Amino acid sequence: MRVEPSSLDRWRTALTGSPGGQLVLLGNFEVEDRWGAEEPGVSRLSPRRSRAVENRMDEFTLLLAGPDDLVILKEAPDPGYLRYLAELGVDPPHVCVPSRQDPEEIVTDDVLQDPRLVKELSSVARPGAHLWPHGVSETEERLAELSGLPLAAPPTTVCKRVNSKIYSRRAAETLGLRQPDGVACTSVEEFADALPVGRRWLADGGRCAVKDAYGVSGKGIVLVDDERQLDQIHRMMVRRADRTGQHRLGVVLERWVPKSADLNYQFTIGREGGVHLDFVREAVTERGVHVGHRIPARLTPAQLDRVREATQLLGGRLAADGYFGLAGVDALVDPDGDLYPVIEINARNNMSTYQEPVRERFVPAEGAALATRYPVRLTRPLPFAGLRRLLAGLLFQRPGDDGLLVNNFATVNAGRGTAGEPFGGRLHGIVVAGSPERAADIDREIRSRLTALDREGDHVQ
Repeated sequence: MRVEPSSLDRWRTALTGSPGGQLVLLGNFEVEDRWGAEEPGVSRLSPRRSRAVENRMDEFTLLLAGPDDLVILKEAPDPGYLRYLAELGVDPPHVCVPSRQDPEEIVTDDVLQDPRLVKELSSVARPGAHLWPHGVSETEERLAELSGLPLAAPPTTVCKRVNSKIYSRRAAETLGLRQPDGVACTSVEEFADALPVGRRWLADGGRCAVKDAYGVSGKGIVLVDDERQLDQIHRMMVRRADRTGQHRLGVVLERWVPKSADLNYQFTIGREGGVHLDFVREAVTERGVHVGHRIPARLTPAQLDRVREATQLLGGRLAADGYFGLAGVDALVDPDGDLYPVIEINARNNMSTYQEPVRERFVPAEGAALATRYPVRLTRPLPFAGLRRLLAGLLFQRPGDDGLLVNNFATVNAGRGTAGEPFGGRLHGIVVAGSPERAADIDREIRSRLTALDREGDHVQ
C-alpha cells in the first residue's frame, strides 16, 4: 500500500529540493508591513497600535517544525507548555533565542541585533539547511546572507510582487477566474478615474472597499457606505500627493459582494513548477479579519472542482513569475452557492499552514476541528500551568480525545507591560472533536471560562 508523504515532507521537498532537508523556521508574521512600507495606500488617521502580540505569533513554528529542524523564537517557550507538547508525543525542535528582544519588533530584527546568534545559526545548522521564513522581505534576505543559510523561498522582489492585491486582481483577470468587480489603481489619477465606478456601486445600494495592496489582518482596508466617504478618501490621497510630490499609489477599489462562506485554500508549487492542492478550509472571520478555520470545509463536489481548477491556473501563473513554495488564496461562496475563487493571493505561509501538521496528526478522518483564538485580559502573566487548571477537562490530552489543543501560548502574555497594569492577549488553539456540534460546545465553554478569568481577576496561577 502506497503511503502518502506528510504535508511537511512535501513542503520540505518543494522548499529545499530534498525530503530530508533541514529547515530553520522563522515566524516573521505580518511581513506585509515590510512589503508595503514604501507603497502609498489608504490614508489612515488611527495611531499605530502595539505589535507585541502579533510578533509572538512566531511560536506557531514550534508545531510546524520537525525534531531535526531549528526554530528561532523571540523568547523561550513556557516550560509548562513544552511539557504539555511532550505529553502529546511532540518531539520539539531545537530552539534558538536572541539575547534581547524588542516586543514591538519582528523576530528577524531581534536576531540581526545579536551577532552571536547569527553566528550560532551558521554552526548549528547542518550542511544543506535552509532558512524558512513566514514570508521573505529584505530583512530576511539580510539574515540569510549573514548566517550563510540559503532561503527556502524566492527572493523578496518576487515575493513582494506576487503578494500585492494588484497582482491578484490582474492574475485572476488574465486567467478568466471570477472575482468581485474592481479596479487596480497604481496612481492617484487612476483612483480618480475609478471613482465613477465606485459611485455606481453605491448608488445601486451596495458597498465598496478600498484596500491597500499589502494590507493584512483587517488593516489597510476601508469599507465605504456612501459617496461622501469615498470622496473624502480621494481628497486625503490628493493632499498627500500634493504634499509629497508622490502620485504613485497601491490600492484596489472593489465592490463588496454578499457571501455565505469565506474560504482559504493552500497549494504548493515545487521548484520545477509542479502544483499540488494541499487543503481547503472554511474561514471564520470577525469584522473582516480571519480568526480561524472550520475543518473540514463544507463544500459541494462542484465547488471543490472549481478550487482545483483555480489551483492549477494560479499555481501555473505564480510559477511562471518565478515563485515556488506555499501559497494561500482567500475565496468566498456567494449566497447562490457559486464560487469567487480569488479574492487575494497570499504567497507565503498562512495561518492554516501552521494548523495542517496538527490536523494530520491529531484530528481523525471522521472528526472535526475548529482552529480559533480566544481574547484574554490579565493584570499579570499567566503561566501555562495556570491555564491548564482553568481549562481542566477541556484541554486535548491524547489522540482520540476531544478538547482544545493549544498551538500558540506565547501570545497570551505577549502584551504585558508595567506590573499590575491590565493587558490583553490571545490564546490560540485547535478544538478537536468528533463532530462540528461537539467542537462548538467545547468552544463555548472555553470562552465562558476565559471570560470569567477576565471578570474575576487572573488569580489562576
